Amino acid sequence: MPERRMLLVEPADMLRRTVSLTARSLGMDAIDEAATLPQAQRLLRERRYAGAVIAVDSGSALDLTLLDLVRQGQTASDAAIPIAVLAAQADQDFVEALRGRDVRRVILKPFRAKVLLETFVAMGAGAVAPS
Repeated sequence: MPERRMLLVEPADMLRRTVSLTARSLGMDAIDEAATLPQAQRLLRERRYAGAVIAVDSGSALDLTLLDLVRQGQTASDAAIPIAVLAAQADQDFVEALRGRDVRRVILKPFRAKVLLETFVAMGAGAVAPS
């Protein structure tokens, strides 16, 4: 079975590491992490991903740069990969902007790490063992 590599873009170290380590302990070894936009852009150029969870709020602004790069086919990944976003809030304009970029799921902060793990599973990363 081919590897289903996933990308997690999240600036908060504690959250990013917790999700990544938990995913690995559940058998989802193929989750790459990026804390910054430049790191994520580099990874997206170098590797093919089957899905991504991307934090889009940067301070008080929303940054949809990574979504646009993927959807415009400017990465090594298929332009139609499933993408979920992490955000502190979502108004109607934001939801419309995401809909136009074929975002599959919006995860509002704060949330439990389990929500991210379930999202990766839904994208095909592997199965989370029943608790």
